[in-house]
Amino acid sequence: MNTVKVDLGDRSYPIYIGTGLLTDPALPAKACSNRRPVIVTDSNVAQHYLAKVATTFSVPELDQLILPPGERHKTLATIELIFDFLLARRCDRQTILIALGGGVTGDMSGFAAACFQRGIDFIQMPTTILSQVDSSVGGKTGVNHALGKNMIGAFHQPKAVIIDTDTLATLPTREIAAGVAEIIKYGLIQDEPFLGWLEQNLDQLQNLDPDILGSAIAKSCINKAQVVAADEKEQGLRAILNLGHTFGHAVETFTGYGQWLHGEAVGLGLRMAAALSVLIGTLSESENLRVNTLLDRANLPNKLPTGCDNQKLLQLMYSDKKAEAGKLTMITLKGLGHSVVNKEITDRQVLDVLALFQPT
Repeated sequence: MNTVKVDLGDRSYPIYIGTGLLTDPALPAKACSNRRPVIVTDSNVAQHYLAKVATTFSVPELDQLILPPGERHKTLATIELIFDFLLARRCDRQTILIALGGGVTGDMSGFAAACFQRGIDFIQMPTTILSQVDSSVGGKTGVNHALGKNMIGAFHQPKAVIIDTDTLATLPTREIAAGVAEIIKYGLIQDEPFLGWLEQNLDQLQNLDPDILGSAIAKSCINKAQVVAADEKEQGLRAILNLGHTFGHAVETFTGYGQWLHGEAVGLGLRMAAALSVLIGTLSESENLRVNTLLDRANLPNKLPTGCDNQKLLQLMYSDKKAEAGKLTMITLKGLGHSVVNKEITDRQVLDVLALFQPT
């Protein structure tokens, strides 16, 4: 088992990474500290892991809430279901939520925990690659709105993140590719040696080789923990973690949540961010080719969905949380492994990039 620390002073927490961790009673007991656990999961994950996880909690009657699966249910209406469940069972501030599932479950459970009785603790037990390397770490929680992704939420750090790589064996191929997109992102934004390692080991990673998988998840978590520790609430540096996300979120919102997986949209967004960087002269054509070759190998999209309107996508990008004073904030690359927060990108430049990715 590897342990990565997210260093936030008295709110620091561990990320445990290994095999068989969901059935290890020592970890939940340590993280719960005798508080009342409530497991929140969805119907897809529940059939694989809920019974196994439930046995690790030594309580007479464990509360378990099973939500409908999928991005389209990442809404305030589903948050109400969580509140209804907690209130009906007379939960209080000694309750601790256990988020068992992918990024949707983790984001909603964390947001519910941030709001219920003005804040209770929660633990992340992510079961997808994407949630293991990204959404479960860093304390961003929330839900989607029809006009923008993740526009309603709160920063609320978990007490621990328990990553069991055994859960990835049941993932569909699309989910694996979606998670790999976020792993590639870390190499692009600040870790060029890791990018080179991914180029050498991508095939083994996609085949879920245990050693390669564990190394990739640990390195991703280390990279994210470093950025979060330096800028917890995204006042500056942390924005680099959103490379490709402004483009990707616009695609998700335009197509309807759940049509594209988040990681698929991010994968296309990474291509667009690289193309934008070439356009403004901070990334070479050879570096851009290297980015796209790796994303091709990862089976990530290289074109916008048919029917995407570039003007509408641009409008949606202005709903991005990083936009300030009516101006876009984009993350661009200054060479591979170096990213910057860029507030000087024009609408024309964005539209020119979007045009490059329209299907022919």
